[in-house]
Amino acid sequence: GQAGALRHGISKALTYYEPDLRGVLKKQGFLTRDSRTVERKKYGRVKARRSFQFSKR
Repeated sequence: GQAGALRHGISKALTYYEPDLRGVLKKQGFLTRDSRTVERKKYGRVKARRSFQFSKR
């Protein structure tokens, strides 16, 4: 979320000014961007995965 993005940005700024911190921050996973995004809504469905209620009759 936004907190993770803020943490990532601050970590990148810290490594720019203090290059020796890079190893510590990388080990903690602060320099890796979380590339997960919201799956798009498909046509013929309510949401990205949820489809309309199916009725047999």
